[in-house]
Amino acid sequence: MTPDAAATPGAAAPVSTDAIMPTYRRYPVTLVRGEGMRVFDDAGRSYLDFAGGIACVPIGHSHPRWVGAVREQVGTLTHVSNLYATIPQQQLASRLVALAGFGQVFFCNSGAEANEAALKLARLRGRPQGKTKVVALTGSFHGRTFATLAATGQPEKHDPYQPLPEGFVHVEPEDVAALREAVDDATAAVLLEPVLGEGGVMPLSDAYLREARRVCDERGSLLLFDEVQTGVGRCGTWFAFQGTTIRPDVFTLAKGLAGGLPIGAVIAEERHAFGPGEHASTFGGGPVPCAGALAVLDVIEAEELLPRATAMGERLRAGLADVLDNAGRPERPRGRGLLVGAPLGPVDGPGTIRASAVILALLRRGFLATEAGGNVVRCTPPLTVAAGEVDAFVEAFADSLVEASHPAAQGSAP
Repeated sequence: MTPDAAATPGAAAPVSTDAIMPTYRRYPVTLVRGEGMRVFDDAGRSYLDFAGGIACVPIGHSHPRWVGAVREQVGTLTHVSNLYATIPQQQLASRLVALAGFGQVFFCNSGAEANEAALKLARLRGRPQGKTKVVALTGSFHGRTFATLAATGQPEKHDPYQPLPEGFVHVEPEDVAALREAVDDATAAVLLEPVLGEGGVMPLSDAYLREARRVCDERGSLLLFDEVQTGVGRCGTWFAFQGTTIRPDVFTLAKGLAGGLPIGAVIAEERHAFGPGEHASTFGGGPVPCAGALAVLDVIEAEELLPRATAMGERLRAGLADVLDNAGRPERPRGRGLLVGAPLGPVDGPGTIRASAVILALLRRGFLATEAGGNVVRCTPPLTVAAGEVDAFVEAFADSLVEASHPAAQGSAP
């Protein structure tokens, strides 16, 4: 393509990342197509996708039922704003409420927006009683808007954007005494991820979650669950809280809900839900992502992917445990369902292996995975993953661990 052609209105632009703000350190591959568990790059090479768009494609890439539903909706009605009702939005809200067993739904476009809305809801409901504080966890991640960034328990992400909104306090996960001390009569809500995702795939114990429920009830505070990464079957139940003995007052969804289309949702007890004019979203819950989300739920149910997520998650953790044990790595794989993390230990000191090096070695072997905090290799494949694909990933992980322990032998990325 000539420079003149590139400048012509309507002409295809040259393929380059130079025009994109470098907010991500992207892996050295350009993906162009996906089918089921596989994605393909611009050189025609295929990869088994154990990243899943960071838990965003629970039924795999280009599932025929999902593609058909989205195509039909695109050809029928794409957008009318929330000044008018649409059938896909009403159907999806009813379906989510039925699956959760309670509540009303507010739709938005992302996990950060969903968590922002949940925080606004807590402030709105708590402020008349003088409750404005939110207690969250050290190591948590809730988004990158100003409020969700303030709720995120990672100070290194705060520093460039200070001053952040006030009223957020962080305590260590699993420290019941610290939680009880932090939650007082001024606390509007406690915000928890059932499994800390970006914080290193750290599941919270049932005992800790029960104590969080108890202290919120005692203080008249809302219990908010951030299920952006753990929801929609990822942990082997429709929502992670359903695998525990407690229920939140409010929980949020996004990532996997619409199979890769942008959507977010807040599900709240009716007595805590927003009223007219208290919150809004122009694009939230549009007909196309709602149609995609309904197809995702249909496929998960029809193909019985919830028990598969549990079984394949157990198989993956067991395989990774053997590899880490054979490599002399002391920490065990952790997670729930198909949200799995393989911790590699400290990034400094003797025998250091960096998760980023393992991920690049996996990429060279035709596998995608992502990195989470605490030097963890994170796996969030589609819930459709088969036993043979899990075993192939484990084998590649073992080889990649060996390669990553010898940086000079890593070679070049594809």
